[in-house]
Amino acid sequence: MKTTLNINDVVMKLLKEESVKQGKTLSEVVEMALRGLFQQRQLTSDLPPLPSFKSGGGLVDLANWNSLYEVMGRP
Repeated sequence: MKTTLNINDVVMKLLKEESVKQGKTLSEVVEMALRGLFQQRQLTSDLPPLPSFKSGGGLVDLANWNSLYEVMGRP
């Protein structure tokens, strides 16, 4: 499909440089970039939110081995 886009001069210069670097047409580079954008959005939106809960705080100071051993029931 053909379309017309208004692209900033600086971005267009970078786009042309990238197309030469990759040996692809401008259309191929733009399409590849857009596909990457949509794929990234889909991957991040497919993930469920992580669960969260209130634990009431820590029971021991992990830097203090003696208190840790007391809670674990070890000598």
